[in-house]
Amino acid sequence: MQNGMHSDRERCVRAVQSKDARFDGWFFTAVLTTGIYCRPSCPVVPPKPGNMAFYPSAAACQQAGFRACKRCRPDTSPGSPEWNQRADLVARAMRLIADGVVDREGVPGLAARLGYSSRQVERQLRAELGAGPLALARAQRAQTARLLIETTALPMAEIAFAAGFASIRTFNDTVREVYALSPGDLRTRATGRPTSRTAAAPAPTTPTTPGALSLRLPFRAPLNPDNLFGHLAATAVPGVEEWRDGSYRRTLRLPYGHGIAALTPRPDHIACRLTLGDLRDLPVAISRCRRLLDLDADPVAIDDQLRADPVLAPLVDKGPGRRVPRTVDEAEFALRAVLGQQVSTAAARTHAARLVTAHGEPVDDPEGGLTHLFPSAGALAALDPESLAMPRTRRTTFTTLVRQLAGGELHLGADSDWQESRTRLLALPGFGPWTADVISMRALGDPDAFLPTDLGIRRAAQELGLPSTPAALTARAAAWRPWRAYAVQYLWATDSHPINFLPV
Repeated sequence: MQNGMHSDRERCVRAVQSKDARFDGWFFTAVLTTGIYCRPSCPVVPPKPGNMAFYPSAAACQQAGFRACKRCRPDTSPGSPEWNQRADLVARAMRLIADGVVDREGVPGLAARLGYSSRQVERQLRAELGAGPLALARAQRAQTARLLIETTALPMAEIAFAAGFASIRTFNDTVREVYALSPGDLRTRATGRPTSRTAAAPAPTTPTTPGALSLRLPFRAPLNPDNLFGHLAATAVPGVEEWRDGSYRRTLRLPYGHGIAALTPRPDHIACRLTLGDLRDLPVAISRCRRLLDLDADPVAIDDQLRADPVLAPLVDKGPGRRVPRTVDEAEFALRAVLGQQVSTAAARTHAARLVTAHGEPVDDPEGGLTHLFPSAGALAALDPESLAMPRTRRTTFTTLVRQLAGGELHLGADSDWQESRTRLLALPGFGPWTADVISMRALGDPDAFLPTDLGIRRAAQELGLPSTPAALTARAAAWRPWRAYAVQYLWATDSHPINFLPV
């Protein structure tokens, strides 16, 4: 897919003519006669093929002078699955742009994180996406602005600042250019109430908790919420996470402050309620919630390949659309993975809760029982190792990881190279293949990470008649590549205790 689906004109035309929602986010259709761009599943009558042009990103459409369709809202499509299944420069750059790095650190900051020059990053993004990092970040700012305009009663000046615009004029010009409507007209269209300098602001569509926003996170169907929310609820660390009233809730450490996310599965979207200390964190919070729930995956492509194996086919057919439960904080997950070595889930939660109480940052949660942010590596660097109620060898593993993360020798983030990070983790004392691979799978997002030594996987393999020794099972799993992390989710579903007594 690295050449881009948009270059396969015949396939794109078929997808548009059939209004196939599976391809939303894979490419965008620009209509030459109207000057708008749409998602493939746009409900309007498809244009003639000769009037279609295809682009790899919304930013490329905008740079070419096309405006977003008001019917299908192409800027709200699920993100391209490519950025979550690849670890090359372009994919890593796209994950960082989604995490707001360009807005906070500029293109030089983006390039420095990737280890390339600004010119190299610009050239590769333009070659594959038709737009450079500034244009891609601008498209994201426009989407954030639209979301705030339509779902809050915030004054436009505050929205411009929260969305990352440098001036009100730039904000106004960008909204008009992208949506062919002024910010005030966008709000009127969404609320049905006229907006003017003297008119009262529209009533907010969310409850009045300060900084609270409600939005819908789209995904590609099917999505099986059982493993996602079941796993997150079962491993929730008290004070940091909770399951309340049908929603998974957790605290978020964000660039400008902290936040709380409440995520609720719905048939056609994930209901997301965000409470933010600083609205500039909105794009980052959305991006991290999407990564947590693996919402940009392409379940049809994944399940089709896994279903080709007659052993996995019944599991896929029973509950298609399983996602990999991930994380909002890669370093946090790595620390928790070490706490969970060779102990039950309950014991791992107890260890983590003690750390949270002793070293976490307190937060106020008027709507529930969240009390802290998970402690940062910097905060944990000062702890007394003897205070950790765990065997000495695992204590050494934990404190070594803390020092590496706090000192910057080890970096785990959206921009991490999966193979390089796995190699670095394996070099640390007490890190075996299971710990490195579960971090690769759930923290770094490697879709091909595999856990052949996991006891739940080995039990499932025995039950299904697969080889159960790690080497033989790894060889047998070669046919599942590059989706072995998703095969793990289906195998875990066959075992009644898939997350207890995990190995190193």
